[in-house]
Amino acid sequence: MKLIMAIIKPFKLDAVRAALGELGVEGMTVSEVKGYGRQRGQSEIYRGAEYEVHFLPKVKLEIAVPTDLVDRAMEAIKSEAGSGQIGDGKIFVVDLESVMRIRTGEKDGNAL
Repeated sequence: MKLIMAIIKPFKLDAVRAALGELGVEGMTVSEVKGYGRQRGQSEIYRGAEYEVHFLPKVKLEIAVPTDLVDRAMEAIKSEAGSGQIGDGKIFVVDLESVMRIRTGEKDGNAL
C-alpha cells in the first residue's frame, strides 16, 4: 500500500477527483494549504499597489491506494492537474506500513 500526497491548484480538484474515481479510488482527504516552490510566490496588484504574495493557495490531497494502482493514479493526477505552467504542483508517494478501518477493525487492503 502507498500514500499519495499531491499538492495541486485548487480549481483542478474536481477534475482530479473525477479521474481518480474512474480508477476506483474510493476516498481521499483534502486540505487547503499555502506554500510555494520554485516560483517563490507571485506579484499581485490590489487597489493600484503592487505587492508580493509569498505563499500561494493550494490543495493537498492524501490518497491511500494499493501498490498496483500507484502509477495509474499518479498519471491521472498529472494529466488532470497539469497545465505545463510553473506552480502546477507536486506528487509524493510514501509507503504505508499498516491501515485500519476504525469502525470495523479491518486492516490493510481490506481497510482501503
